[in-house]
Amino acid sequence: MNIKSKKFLVMGLPGAGKTTLADKLATKIPSVRINADEIRKRYNDWDFSKEGRIRQAKRMRDLSDKEISTGKNVITDFVCPTDKTRDDFNAHYVIWVDTIKQGRFEDTNKIFEPPKNFFLKVTSKNADYWSEQIIIKLSKE
Repeated sequence: MNIKSKKFLVMGLPGAGKTTLADKLATKIPSVRINADEIRKRYNDWDFSKEGRIRQAKRMRDLSDKEISTGKNVITDFVCPTDKTRDDFNAHYVIWVDTIKQGRFEDTNKIFEPPKNFFLKVTSKNADYWSEQIIIKLSKE
């Protein structure tokens, strides 16, 4: 498997297991890891309004694209709750972590739009299993 300059978005509701899966996947694919909470902390931007979420998606995109431009793969994890934020982020691969029906934040639950297009839908909290499934699927491309 020869993956180069690809952007992975591991997305889903808060508490679904995104970070755990993204961390595990990063042990299998040489990549730069970008975590949304760490980026919000770095920029001291905890605005979860519609505008704040769009700004965060664009920030995550720009940071990822900078790494992509140097030939690296990037694995990100963040809620990315709407079609608009996913379009703005523009991932090569969307991995939807769909392991819970509601997250711990009601405002996020209200705006969350299940993705229409995704590379793989994760349906249980088992990062070892699902990271292997992602690698298997990637190897068939």
